[in-house]
Amino acid sequence: MNHGRSNVGAPHEPDLPPYQVVLSDTDWGSLETPFGNGEDLPEVLTRLLTPDPWVQANALSELGEMVGHQNTIYEATAPAALYVAGILAHPAATTPRPYRNVPIRAALLNWLASTVYDASDEIVGRTERYFPGFLAPGTIVAAFRDLRPMLYRAVSPFLRDSHKDVREAAVVAALILAEHPTLTEHRDHLAAHARAILDTSGDEPNRRAARKALEAWGHEAPAPEPLVEEPWAWGPHSDGRGDLEPPF
Repeated sequence: MNHGRSNVGAPHEPDLPPYQVVLSDTDWGSLETPFGNGEDLPEVLTRLLTPDPWVQANALSELGEMVGHQNTIYEATAPAALYVAGILAHPAATTPRPYRNVPIRAALLNWLASTVYDASDEIVGRTERYFPGFLAPGTIVAAFRDLRPMLYRAVSPFLRDSHKDVREAAVVAALILAEHPTLTEHRDHLAAHARAILDTSGDEPNRRAARKALEAWGHEAPAPEPLVEEPWAWGPHSDGRGDLEPPF
């Protein structure tokens, strides 16, 4: 994996630490998860790099439960997200998923999109109304949100990927990450990708994410199709797991 490659269009974002370093240098056992600590996470994360697509998919599904249960950001979520972002360019990310000729990279990007949505402006703003101080400096969620420029740098090379599913998943993740104030320079560029989703995608959660980004950034967006939705269904792949469960 080439960690030093240039990323045209995103010159100011910090480089992601190598995934091997994230895995070895993180004190997983000291980090909170919904089920205790994260001592089992290294084994789960390592399985994402196996050549067996069933093993990869099951590991990603387990990861969603272990660091994002009930759409919550835990202490272990940040290093897990850094690891997933770090393996996007790994050869194992090109393994086709069972039953579909879609690289597992698309599922990794969808997982990242769902995870960062749980710390998006929309979600934290809503939560802050009921839990003041939820986003105070030094909190778990605030620290996770600080990683968005770094995660964006890992995601952005796939905005023009040759595979539609990978490309669309990267765009949705990038749209959410670009809420970070240091990434405003990318929004006009990303707006073109958002319009492409609205023009070509049949995935309604992705279309909603594209439309919301355009509206938030002051761009014209086509009127949404009539849809009855619950408030918790506003994010991309908002259950965080539906794209990952066998049999796909």
